[in-house]
Parts: sequence; C-alpha cells; structure tokens
Amino acid sequence: MSLICALVAYRTALGRLPKRQKVPEPKPVKLDDDDGAQQEEETESAPEPSPEDPELVKTRAVLNANIGACYVKLNDDKLAVEACTEALLDDPNYVKALQRRAASNEKIGSWSALTSAQEDYTTLLKLLPAGDAATRQIERNQVQLKPRLEAAQRKETDEMLGKLKGIGNSILGNFGLSTDNFQFVPNDEGGYSMNFTR
Repeated sequence: MSLICALVAYRTALGRLPKRQKVPEPKPVKLDDDDGAQQEEETESAPEPSPEDPELVKTRAVLNANIGACYVKLNDDKLAVEACTEALLDDPNYVKALQRRAASNEKIGSWSALTSAQEDYTTLLKLLPAGDAATRQIERNQVQLKPRLEAAQRKETDEMLGKLKGIGNSILGNFGLSTDNFQFVPNDEGGYSMNFTR
C-alpha cells in the first residue's frame, strides 16, 4: 500500500471515530429573586459527560500516530509533529508517537522544536526500561541535541535583536539618533546600565 493510500485510510478511519471530548465550560447560574425560577433552571442542567471509551481513545491515538509515521516517511516534519501531538493528547505515554515527534522536531531544528524534542526525550527516558537499546540511543540524541539547541537559541535571539534594532533605528532616526548611541553595560547587581554616547 502506498503512503498516500495509507494516509487516506488512516484519516478516513479517524474521521469515523467520535472526536475527543473537550472539557465543558460551566454554565453561568442566574441569580433570581424568584426561588421557583432558580429551581427550574437547576433541574434543566445537562448531565455530566461520561468518560470516553478506552478502546476508542487508544484507537484514535494509534491512528494519529500512524498518520504521523506516514508524514515522517513523506518528509513533512511539521505535519508529523501535529499528528503525533494529537496521538499524545489521547495517550501521553505513547512511546512511538513521542519518538516520531522528537525526531521530526529535531529535523525542523528551530529553538522551540529542539526544546520540544529535548522534552520528549526526557519523557521517553522515564518510560523506557534502563539499559534498553532505545534508551542508549535517546541518551546519545540528547547529548548531540544540546549544542544544537544552544546554537538555535543564539541564532534566534540574534535575529530578534537585529529586528528590534532595525525598528529602534527607524524610530530614533527621526531624532538624528540610532541604537548605536546607546550602550548597555552589565552592572554588579545582575542588571544593565544604559550609557548614551554621541
């Protein structure tokens, strides 16, 4: 079966299952002076929703994880992360979904994606037995992930500061100034002092 056919089959099956229940918001209670009206409103309240069938929850998790596997093979890491996240909403300890989401987030490579991958690897280490081959691989992945995470953080921080500096320069330019006129120097209290220079 081709990946596209499998993806369509998994999505079709998922569409036939009941959706995950959302936590209902409490209905506001109207306070009336008339006790009869208040009692009538209380008797009309809907019954509490019953818990979902565990078989349906597991099936939904498996289908979403399989959809994630299809996207991994199609090299669509963003959709793989989304599908695995859906699986993990039904089963937070689903090892395959955690592994796929972590690997896809590593490929995405942004600071937030790498942070999520690191969190998934930490969760996997808690779930898998010590000494397992998968555990050793996850530990290696975490070691390799650390410098990438730090580099992504520096890169995105520098990009953000560059954009802020550009905005600052466009505003300060109206006054004949630029952000280069302001220097931030660390002080002994853990903060920064700002100096103005011409």
